[in-house]
Amino acid sequence: MNKTMQGKSYAECLRDITLGDDRLVVLTAENRAAIRTITDCFEGRFIDVGIAEQAMIGMAAGLALRGRIPVLHALATFLTMRGFEFIRTDVGISGLPVKFVGGVPGFLSTANGPTHQALEDIALMRLIPPMQIFCPSDEADMVIGLRTMLESPAPCYIRYNDLQPATDHDSCFQIGKAEVISTGTDVMISTYGMLLKEALLAGELLEMRGISAGVVNMRTLKPVDEEVILHAAAGGSLLVALEDHFHIGGLYSIICELLTRNSVAGKVLPLNLKDRWFKPAALPDILLSERFTGEYIAESIFKELEKNAQ
Repeated sequence: MNKTMQGKSYAECLRDITLGDDRLVVLTAENRAAIRTITDCFEGRFIDVGIAEQAMIGMAAGLALRGRIPVLHALATFLTMRGFEFIRTDVGISGLPVKFVGGVPGFLSTANGPTHQALEDIALMRLIPPMQIFCPSDEADMVIGLRTMLESPAPCYIRYNDLQPATDHDSCFQIGKAEVISTGTDVMISTYGMLLKEALLAGELLEMRGISAGVVNMRTLKPVDEEVILHAAAGGSLLVALEDHFHIGGLYSIICELLTRNSVAGKVLPLNLKDRWFKPAALPDILLSERFTGEYIAESIFKELEKNAQ
């Protein structure tokens, strides 16, 4: 990451990158939460289409065909579901460098009900062959990887996350490379997005019980860091897939597919939403009621290790 971006917000970082590159165009479907402070900065390169995600995606594809790099903002659930056919057909088939920034994904939807809970966004975006997926753990992590994602020639989906940093991140960002925060021989807790904070707490609690636990911030899920997963599996570690996503199509599926494809045996514990939406609430209450706090995560892992030891 460029040192001049350190300590800046997503909006500030996007502003600086856009002002330095005439190809970038910022669009939104009446969802300015992430960019409301910078919309007047772009001299004709900001477009609000209103509540019309499909039209926005079609417009972005046209701009990309003319050499532009469109950066789209909308609620994740509407961007990936309502706009799916347009993403697939207008952007995916041609591999256009359109960047999709999905707001309030997963548990970050908080008080919103099931219609606004993006719990299948990773699964949907994975289906589009050239699509890259970046799921930062907090705003600092997002800023670290933003320029690289915007400069990628591929279409990219970014799970927007403006939370405070969960840890001091490695500023060296590479698409397809995970951030290994700690290593362990008994357990590898792999996660992405806002659950990194809870994963770190779970790792500390397991260490207090004599369990060697590593924590990995996957950062990008497509391409995924295959090496870190296969290495942990080969070492006999329990692979924990922790995510605020449905059971099918997310990190758990990615890990299982990877192990099968490489004929590697591994023990995998999924901690996700098994075919259910979550009850709307404040974020701390959601984590508690859905059993995604660090304490609950550690207890689930401990029980799985005990079961495997029998």
